[in-house]
Amino acid sequence: MKISCVILTMGNRIAELDRAVESALTQTDGDIEVVIVGNGADVPRLTVQPLPGSAATIKTVRLERNAGIPEGRNRGVQECSGDIVLFLDDDGWYANAKVAAHVRERFTHEPDLAVISFRVMDPEGGSVQRRHVPRLRAGDPERSSPVTTFLGGACAIRKSAFLQVGGLPEKFFYAHEETDLAWRLLGEGYRIEYDAETVMYHPLVLPSRHTDFYRLNARNRVWLARRNLPWPLALLYLLNWVVLTLVRERSMPAIRAWFRGFFEGLREPAGERRPMAWRTAWRMLRLGRPPIV
Repeated sequence: MKISCVILTMGNRIAELDRAVESALTQTDGDIEVVIVGNGADVPRLTVQPLPGSAATIKTVRLERNAGIPEGRNRGVQECSGDIVLFLDDDGWYANAKVAAHVRERFTHEPDLAVISFRVMDPEGGSVQRRHVPRLRAGDPERSSPVTTFLGGACAIRKSAFLQVGGLPEKFFYAHEETDLAWRLLGEGYRIEYDAETVMYHPLVLPSRHTDFYRLNARNRVWLARRNLPWPLALLYLLNWVVLTLVRERSMPAIRAWFRGFFEGLREPAGERRPMAWRTAWRMLRLGRPPIV
């Protein structure tokens, strides 16, 4: 199975992008096709190239504007010829050269596997942030398990499954687009796995560093529910997140931004509604994360 790797960049992390591309090109038995998407920016000139004798390639695409993460990744997938697509952040890199071989082995022998979510480690201290383990019981990041969502910048996806459910929801721009895709894949009978053996490094950063984090986080949660959940579950899901936000968040500006986004999500069109079957919700409950949290 051929492997492609999509890397989004804003063109402002030149050394980091070089490192990310190199970690993809040097995968053992990889011959990876690297597709770099300049999201409203020119792709910087790279110092790394495919190894001599390798069938690996580098392709660049420039979008005229910053289209957001989901649209940028969708555009990258359109340029891929691989059966498997890796999504890698431009400031991340693979911990070893065996990731591609491991991913290829799993996808080859597990036809119902749609996504592998990688273990993300801090390169400085080797720790794993709780939010990087896509399940509720995140205390042991070295334990692999089936999950109901995944990390967008640290994953491998079966391209045919990705296209079957329509890819990532481009209106989301940033936040929860992976969960939207994951729920639709689960509805089609696919599996999603958190695989602790596939490790990538990423600097320790908080998502709240983004200016619009709280607004987009809330807006997209509403859209996620409106697009994918039967109405009783949608109401429970949104009520639950309102309560959790009020309990957890101590900053009034953050709370105000969150509720601006919440009501924006109620007002604005969410895109195509395809509510999951109740059997899919039951399957998610059995996997340990019902679609109300």
